[in-house]
Amino acid sequence: MGLFSGFRQSVGRFCPVVPRMDWRNRISFGSFPNLRVFFLGRTNEVVLGTHTIKSDGARVARDHLSDWLILLLLVVIEIILIVIHPFRRFVGKDMMEDLKYPLKENTVPVWAVPMYAVLLPIVIFLIFYLRRRDVYDLHHSVLGLLFAVLITAVLTDAIKDAVGRPRPDFFWRCFPDGIDKYDRWGNVICHGKGSVIKEGHKSFPSGHTSWSFAGLGFLSVYLSGKLKAFDQRGHVAKLCIVFLPLLIAALVGVSRVDDYWHHWQDVFAGGLLGLVVAVFCYLQFFPPPNRDNGWGPYAYFLALEQANMNSQPGCPVNESNAPVAGGQVVDQQTGQRNGASVEHHNPSLSVADIESGRRTNKASMLGWVIVHLW
Repeated sequence: MGLFSGFRQSVGRFCPVVPRMDWRNRISFGSFPNLRVFFLGRTNEVVLGTHTIKSDGARVARDHLSDWLILLLLVVIEIILIVIHPFRRFVGKDMMEDLKYPLKENTVPVWAVPMYAVLLPIVIFLIFYLRRRDVYDLHHSVLGLLFAVLITAVLTDAIKDAVGRPRPDFFWRCFPDGIDKYDRWGNVICHGKGSVIKEGHKSFPSGHTSWSFAGLGFLSVYLSGKLKAFDQRGHVAKLCIVFLPLLIAALVGVSRVDDYWHHWQDVFAGGLLGLVVAVFCYLQFFPPPNRDNGWGPYAYFLALEQANMNSQPGCPVNESNAPVAGGQVVDQQTGQRNGASVEHHNPSLSVADIESGRRTNKASMLGWVIVHLW
């Protein structure tokens, strides 16, 4: 007892303990804390400071300047693929029996696809950013989403132009008056509008479906990581949220068959293509969602690791003296500790102070725990 008493006095001499924060520094997250824990789980961390758009946004964007330039290149390639004419596949009279479905308008307009496949996920990313103030998560989620959608778009339209499969309503695109005509080899001689005929050769794969599964599939995997859907606790409600974007994408694919713009094989291939690309792009920036650290991007954990490596041994960081240590002791996923939130910002700290990593090493923390438990 005397040994630990002397050790405790020694630590107190060099590292005085700051009084605990009062109720004014405690922020409540609502009347249902258990519901937040149910959906987000607990991940207590010592956060060295929030990485906001203002403090780190420009630096993170510069670090990925080449990636943004590649995105612009993908946009240019996509425009070229849209402009060029697809392969003029042979369409004989016997083939027309399966291509006489009525010409209908799109149930899901073309302009609506970027709205729900790109803008909607970005809005959700912004909501998580407002909650965590992590520019790494916001930047990498937006960048990964745009890569998923644009890579899918380029692959989809490249395959469309190379295959040139006629749509189910190709007969009425080629012969709007219903009078068909063929050359001596039995191929169609279309007399319809050129742009309508051109679009009629872009059946495989479905662009609506591939875009939908690329954007909403990326969102689904993102939500599975943020909600810790695979934490082995058996909360099926989380899976319902995760599967909701996929359901929307699937319904868009079904509408393409119902509108007679695509064959079912086109929709299946488009959905598979978009989902595979979305998963690959997600894993470029985030760990698999079934891992313990699946809720954050690789760059976030790398920043914490680098800050820890650059840190100097100092006083233990705990809930009572966290403001002096320049960090925050928070529940990263729930913002809760002992039934309340503890989140305190010291306005006097600069970005350099935060990133210098005033974080205690494991030995100091172990000594502090032993002293306080004793």
